[in-house]
Amino acid sequence: MSLKVLVVDDQGIVRAGFAAVIDAEEDMTVVGEAADGAAAVRLAAELAPDVVVMDVRMPVLDGIAATRIITGRENAPRVLVLTTFDLDSYIFDALRAGASGFLLKDVHAAELLQGIRVVADGESVLAPSATRRLIGHYASGAGAGIRAGGGPSELDSLTGSQRGVLALVASGLNNAEIADELGVTVGTVKSHVNALLRKLGLRDRVQATILAYDLGLARPNPPSTDLRSTAL
Repeated sequence: MSLKVLVVDDQGIVRAGFAAVIDAEEDMTVVGEAADGAAAVRLAAELAPDVVVMDVRMPVLDGIAATRIITGRENAPRVLVLTTFDLDSYIFDALRAGASGFLLKDVHAAELLQGIRVVADGESVLAPSATRRLIGHYASGAGAGIRAGGGPSELDSLTGSQRGVLALVASGLNNAEIADELGVTVGTVKSHVNALLRKLGLRDRVQATILAYDLGLARPNPPSTDLRSTAL
């Protein structure tokens, strides 16, 4: 079944370009376009997209506020924030607002398309610079306040296997890599991830990663110099 995508950007030519790239894929369909955050909120409710590709700086309602409203709804779509501006405040605000991914607009088309597929599949993706900033934020001890949900008491509800999977999720491994690491099937990993997200009251792997850092289950490593997007 084709992924339904809503494209949101206040610049018509940019919006049309992204829409054309996405619509050319056999497994994706652009169901709507919006030029501001308020229109994005309305169309997300009307069109029920699977993924919203969201700009940040827009008139009427900015992309961060729109993301917060959209992700706060029942059966919310995934939001992939796509912006020109590589600023700490945008990265952290987008994650707090509920975005499942953060990429820069100079990303290659293939990475954008992969990012859409990744967030649609329930995983998360961050641009390398965003990953470095997030890790640096925790390495400096300033990470408190980024996460939402979860806590020490909730961690007690996790099995040993689920705690191990949480730590590996926070290290940046995807489901297939975690399966290889643990010698289990990808289906088993997905079951563990879904269970731990549900038990901790977390929306996605970004929040799980943040929680793991906050509670000391994961420790910041030196940032990778790999220029590819990092899928969480």
